[in-house]
Amino acid sequence: MPADTALERQNETEQTRSGEFYRPDVDILELADELIVRADVPGARNEGIDINFEDGALTIYAKIAERPRCGPLLLREYGVGDYRRTFRVSEQIDASRISAQYGDGVLTLHLPKAEKARPRKIQVQG
Repeated sequence: MPADTALERQNETEQTRSGEFYRPDVDILELADELIVRADVPGARNEGIDINFEDGALTIYAKIAERPRCGPLLLREYGVGDYRRTFRVSEQIDASRISAQYGDGVLTLHLPKAEKARPRKIQVQG
């Protein structure tokens, strides 16, 4: 992702919780009036997803339940762990209007730009 995009990934921070964390893949779209973030978090449930926006940092956290085992594991290619990713938001966002939807393993966040950050057309008087 280029450095001049509206969202920049922060340095990963240390966690006190044990276990594996995965960095979800995301698509970020910038529209005139909002940023849209789509994150792949398969296996998450609505009640296990936590989204925080504070001091210009957007953090996505999704808790994933351990998969039940029916017997001895012969091969493991699919890791199970929680998802976590933090971005620094360079646009001015109206935090009170942020919304999120989750379905089919994809989390979609709408981050509306603050009115003063939106582009506007200036009418020229003559």
